[in-house]
Amino acid sequence: MASTVEAVVGSTGFSGVVRVDSDGSTVLDAAFGLADRRHGVPMTTSTRLGTASGTKGLTALTVLSLVAEGALGLDQPVREVLGADLPLIDDRVTIEHLLTHRSGIGDYYDEEVVAEVTDHVLTVPVHTLETTEDYVPVLDGHSQVFEPGERCVYNNSAFVVLAIVAGRVGGHPFEDLLVERVCRPAGMTSTSFLRGDDLPGDAATGYPWTDRDRTNVLHLPVVGSGDGGAYSTSADVAAMWGSLFAGRILPAEVVEDAMRRRNGSTSEEVYGLGFELRGDGVVALTGSDAGVSFRSVHDRRTDVTWTVISNTSEGAWPVARALGEHLAAAAQA
Repeated sequence: MASTVEAVVGSTGFSGVVRVDSDGSTVLDAAFGLADRRHGVPMTTSTRLGTASGTKGLTALTVLSLVAEGALGLDQPVREVLGADLPLIDDRVTIEHLLTHRSGIGDYYDEEVVAEVTDHVLTVPVHTLETTEDYVPVLDGHSQVFEPGERCVYNNSAFVVLAIVAGRVGGHPFEDLLVERVCRPAGMTSTSFLRGDDLPGDAATGYPWTDRDRTNVLHLPVVGSGDGGAYSTSADVAAMWGSLFAGRILPAEVVEDAMRRRNGSTSEEVYGLGFELRGDGVVALTGSDAGVSFRSVHDRRTDVTWTVISNTSEGAWPVARALGEHLAAAAQA
């Protein structure tokens, strides 16, 4: 396994971390390349990296914790919490519609339209997005695209709306709520939202390009929200999967409902509540943004978890592909 990873790392110049856990034991935990090119800071296995849309899983768990205690309902219209904010969101859109990418709301970051991650331009200066509530003007002005529940189309705005709803119902800023309700019970001590323009020394700088040392600070909100931007470590991601299915974050029945398929069989992407479902018992989270690439997969049948995180826009994919194929072959042997 290590040789498979090292071969791809050698041929691609991968910078980031790779971790594999099996039956509660860590069988691979490695770091490659630089966390900071300008200062020559090496990547380590405890380096915190951006997770991009991997954050959506944590957002889903935060929302589901409120559902589990009765503060929210899956069939509850989000209008009940939004009030007069974001009037273009259809009044019939529910919490479940948002969690399953079936809301049909207009997307402030439509990945079917943006060709390159570095092309996306926000409608407000990135440095003004310091809290989830600051995203309301960014989400405004995007018309409903299709009827709620009509089909499944990946949607970033949906998870920022969920973060807004969670913060208002939970009575704390979403950024704090995620740490309190998900990270603490899971033992994820290194996961939180960090300012991109003031990263601590143990966090990796993101690089949109492989041939330039320009960072991603001008391409992303200064602080992330429900659709992406949390920083984490490979160890914390492994802890999330283990804690989730051990019932330390949510009750077992809520977890099982979250892992139930919610969209049609013809869709390429199959979702439960905030999580990708990749076949019998296989659950995943994927994230891609300027200077960030992330994939983490948990196989409930074999209790194998693997995570690849890179501080470049495309770096994780060759390693993730090779590692996934290696582990699939090993499972069939």
